[in-house]
Amino acid sequence: MTKFDFNEDYILENEFVRLEPLKETHYDFLLEYTLNEPEIWEYSMVKCDTPENLSKYINIAIQKRIDKKEYTFVVFDKQKQKYVGATRYCDVFLSSNRLQMGYTWYGKKHQGSGVNKHCKWLLLNFAFEDMQMYRVEFRAYTENLRSINALLSIGCEIDGVLRSNAICPKTGTRRDTMVLSILKNEWFDSVKMMLWNKIQNPIL
Repeated sequence: MTKFDFNEDYILENEFVRLEPLKETHYDFLLEYTLNEPEIWEYSMVKCDTPENLSKYINIAIQKRIDKKEYTFVVFDKQKQKYVGATRYCDVFLSSNRLQMGYTWYGKKHQGSGVNKHCKWLLLNFAFEDMQMYRVEFRAYTENLRSINALLSIGCEIDGVLRSNAICPKTGTRRDTMVLSILKNEWFDSVKMMLWNKIQNPIL
């Protein structure tokens, strides 16, 4: 059993980004993305496309943490000095040392900026080294090639595709979901150093 405590306010940070637990007070900082960038929610599993939905998203995330099921972080870009998105640990199973990372979104100007790789390194390092996870899983709709390529670039392996397991909120059509993962031995053997080199050398 790990020592991870859902009640603890964990701060994960380096010189570029800070991940802090999502709270109701972050609403005003995230509202601009709801009002001005509706396209970023196209593939997202969360729909913060209206002020009401943003409020609902925050409240549900906080409740999931209280229920000890999920732990959501808001992302602060230290270079830009602003909040730029959010991400979370979900499907956390402490008894079997595995979790999923997902529900990740960033404002348009911060996509491809290097923020995501910094966040992933901090989250993966904490998951494998502090939480003692053996498996970290990721999921993406098969048509969301941007997310899939981003996951492959941080060292994920493709486990397979769950066929027709999700419904598109907009069209009601069924979607396939790709499952990817990183295992503990892969993190320590190669992924940790590879990802570290990438965030130290952004051109890689």
